[in-house]
Amino acid sequence: MVGSLLLRGMLVGIVAGLLAFGFAKIYGEPQVDRAIAFEEQTAQAAGEAPEPELVSRPTQAGFGLLTGVLVYATSIGGLFSLVFAYTYGRISSLGPRATSAVLALAAFVSIVLVPDLKYPANPPSVGNPDTIGSRTVLFFIMLVISIAALTAAVGLSRRLWAQYGPWNATIIAGAAFIAVITVAMYVLPTINEVPEKFSADLLWRFRVASLGIHMVLWTTIGLVFGAIAERSFADQGSRSASSRPALR
Repeated sequence: MVGSLLLRGMLVGIVAGLLAFGFAKIYGEPQVDRAIAFEEQTAQAAGEAPEPELVSRPTQAGFGLLTGVLVYATSIGGLFSLVFAYTYGRISSLGPRATSAVLALAAFVSIVLVPDLKYPANPPSVGNPDTIGSRTVLFFIMLVISIAALTAAVGLSRRLWAQYGPWNATIIAGAAFIAVITVAMYVLPTINEVPEKFSADLLWRFRVASLGIHMVLWTTIGLVFGAIAERSFADQGSRSASSRPALR
């Protein structure tokens, strides 16, 4: 059953990747083009020679973007199916669709939203090349803290269910998660390397588009995989029932 869910998760990931690619192509790539134009204008004003283009811009925005998004989305879909197979029926009594939706929402919050609030995505021409390493390390530290805090919050909620009930236990665990994330965001250093004359509107549109790509990806995975998993479990139940000997 796990192998079947893994295959379905990867197929759902492909579908989610195609939708995310369409969103990125329509809303994200125009912002990248504007950022590249700003970078070229800045370099020209400073008298710097243009850097050689290793990969053409049409290839980056077309086949390259599609390949990257599909590989990422397929991997995420497969991993999501494995997490679903492990958690389904263990953490709560929710059905396949609800479990899938809750898992996708939790993954989006912990993997995308929380790290992005502290270290949001930047378009080309934003960021010092000399600090790429340190910025990457800080982002992954925030990512690990976010995932660990959410996992701990889920465990805390389960332990408090019997004493406070599901609703109150969830509120307490959610407050604990927010408290941990707030402390982490306060302790970790803030990075601001946006050029002085860079368009605030462009920066905002790029970051919204980046967040939107992930929203499309995780929403599709959560909803589509849940529907497929529900049907798969129903078919398996039907086959199990039909294989039982009739009572006489």
